Amino acid sequence: MNMKIFLPFITFCLVCSTATAQLDTDVLERAMANPDRPAAEKERDASRRAPQVLAFAGLESGMTVLDIIAAGGWYTEVLSYAVGDSGKVIMQNGANAADRYGDAISDKESRLGNVESHLGAVSDIAAGSVDFAITALNFHDVHNSNPQAAQGLLGQIAASLRTGGTFLVIDHEGTPGADNASLHRIAFDEAVSAIVNSGHFALVGSSDVLDNAADDHTVGPFDPSLGRNTDRIVLKFVKI
Repeated sequence: MNMKIFLPFITFCLVCSTATAQLDTDVLERAMANPDRPAAEKERDASRRAPQVLAFAGLESGMTVLDIIAAGGWYTEVLSYAVGDSGKVIMQNGANAADRYGDAISDKESRLGNVESHLGAVSDIAAGSVDFAITALNFHDVHNSNPQAAQGLLGQIAASLRTGGTFLVIDHEGTPGADNASLHRIAFDEAVSAIVNSGHFALVGSSDVLDNAADDHTVGPFDPSLGRNTDRIVLKFVKI
């Protein structure tokens, strides 16, 4: 069965049945436009559509959020605005990330009072301390290079989350059977299977908000023809 066809029914049954506070996307968009935010990051707003993505995922103010493999923290900053002063964002990167992203990490921590950098494994995050975890445009690399390591990471993410907490995955969509490792992509069904089969998560919805019909999945994300605007999967899971 094609999961992408079936998912709207899952989403209706499991997501819409529970009332949650709605993220105010207009307020978030205004916050993202503030002059202190780096201009280079603002240039990606149109293709990433973070307010719509995070509204779909059910992010709320006051949450503790774990941004996994955050790199320079594009999402970290947006999440910081979204959760507000009563929330917290943990900007997680590997121990060696400071060599490449040290300036960006320091900038986020100094400007954003609710951001905390974590250079180290996800397993070091306190168990059950996170309401919402996200990894954006990263899961394909972990899974494609070492599926066993990806399963280990999923276990660590699950341990950090409270029961019922949200895990949001955004990634470059690939075609089943293609050389997605070389293309830095992952097929929709492969991503779903890998995460659900970890035994830690249930899929509760997907969104087409980042679909791009102009991307036929035959080139990598940094190919100039795409303008860094790939066709992307957006998957919402909950910890079981």
